[in-house]
Formats: sequence, C-alpha cells, structure tokens
Amino acid sequence: MKDLSIILPIYNESGNIQILYDRLSKVISGMNVDAEFIFINDGSHDNSIDLIKKLSEIHTEVRFIDFSRNFGHQIAVAAGLDYCRGKAAVIIDADLQDPPELIPELYAKWKAGYEVVYAKRRSREGENFLKKFTAKIFYRTLKRITSIPIPVDTGDFRIIDAKVIEVLRKMPEQQKFLRGQISWVGFRQTYIEYDRDTRHAGESGYTYKKMMRFALDGITSFSNLPLKFATLTGFAVSGIAFFFILYALYERLITKNYVPGWASLMLAILFLGGVQLISIGIIGEYISRMSSNIRNRPLYILRDTNLPDPDQKSSQ
Repeated sequence: MKDLSIILPIYNESGNIQILYDRLSKVISGMNVDAEFIFINDGSHDNSIDLIKKLSEIHTEVRFIDFSRNFGHQIAVAAGLDYCRGKAAVIIDADLQDPPELIPELYAKWKAGYEVVYAKRRSREGENFLKKFTAKIFYRTLKRITSIPIPVDTGDFRIIDAKVIEVLRKMPEQQKFLRGQISWVGFRQTYIEYDRDTRHAGESGYTYKKMMRFALDGITSFSNLPLKFATLTGFAVSGIAFFFILYALYERLITKNYVPGWASLMLAILFLGGVQLISIGIIGEYISRMSSNIRNRPLYILRDTNLPDPDQKSSQ
C-alpha cells in the first residue's frame, strides 16, 4: 500500500502536464513518502495522453487511466479514487491553479488525525467577476438549502483518508458531486486557507453550461428543497386561484358589476401554466437522475490503463 496517491483529472492539459509533474515530484521528494501519481485522461482532444504515457515509461510512480470518451471531471476523480492504493489521496486539478506546494501542509493535517483536509480559497486570481459572483452565490445557496454543512469557497483540492475513499466507492451515483459526498460521509474534517493562482496554460474546460449542470447536480443530490418549492408554490397558486373564483362568482351573481373580457382570463391561464411547467421541470430533473441510476450503466469506460484492476489491489 502506498503512503499517498495523487489524483489528477486531465482534460486538454498538454501545456501543463510536464510542469505539473516536475512540481509534484519536487514536493513529494521533500516529503519522503511512497507516492503514486494517477493521471486520468478524460477524453482529451490534444496529446495529453501521449505525454502522460511517456512520463509513465520513465517514472514508475506515474500511473494513468485513459477514458474511452469525455465522462466529466467528477467521474474522472471517482475513477482515480477507485484505482488508488494510498493510505490517503490528494485530489488536485492539472491547471496549476491549486498549488502542489500546499500538499505537505494538507498531509501534515491528515497525519495529525483528520480524515479530510480541504483547501479553502481566500482569493481566486485569473477569474472574471461573473464566474466569481456565480460561484459565491452557488456555494452559499447550497449551504442554506442542504441538510449537511458543505464548506463554501472550496473545490475538490483536498486530502482524504482511505476509509473515506472506501465509503465513496460505495456511492455510485451517476451525477457525482464529490465535495458534497465527502461532507455527507462525515469523520473529522478541517481546512487550510490559500490564494488560488491563475491557470498556467490552456483554457478551462468548465464552460458556463457545464457549471450550470454541476450546480444542478449538487442541488438535486443533496437537497429536496426544489421539490418542496414546487409543492408549496402549487398550494399557494391554488389558494390564490380559489379566492379569484370566489371573487368572480360574487361579481357575476351578486353585484352583476363585471366587464366581459379576455385579458384577466389569459393572464390567469399563462400564470397557472407557467407555474405548472416550472413544477414539472423540477420534478423532471429528479426523475431524470433517478432514471440514470436505475439503468445502472458503468460510470466510465477505460480505453487503457497501467493500473491493476481495483479488485486485485489488495494483492499488490
């Protein structure tokens, strides 16, 4: 069993791989630990996998997992956790926004007895106002609507104990939200603060569309508040509609003071129709996620790897 596994999801990071390895290697050599680097190529369109394979031919600690296509960042991390053999694992992105030099501090906290040590961002360099603002709103909204305390201003950069990894392997949801799952698992958790750097090279694979999907995964995985919202809105609208019915009957039958017209009718129909469509959409999101998990398809498909099968790790 290794002392430490470094989980590195890769998507079009050819400009970062060599310097990432150099910095990681320097950090690990100063820690005097037996470590493995697990690069997970998540369907990159550049030559990332070729660079990783060359590193693995030169350095025995470099391992790789090559997906058959792009399955997503969270699935790539999950694959690394499935195959890792460390007493603890560090999850870190390859864009060098999260500094590898922080790993010894994370490791020291883990050695002190914490099962999870996550890195909390003091600042985020190289990101525009809209991305910072939407991230801030998302994390604080998620914290308010979930029943578990998910830390704000944190990503996946953290160290987790092998016992936490074992629990995560038993949580095969298709819509992964690992930072929520890790919070849900519990155990002793703490954090260290750091300033996030700008991306070293390349462009972020997290488009606003992917960020929106990620946010939906996080909300629907750890909160049923949207369903409660749909239910409460339905009751509220029904109540308002009931009073409008009473008012209309009063005007029509008692005072006989009404003006025939279609404006109020159309407004009522459009309002009720909008509420119904929103509610159906919210319910549909949950049903879609249930359907994905019921189909029980594999989370990912491998094209190639130099790692042993996870079921055989105990004998390695």
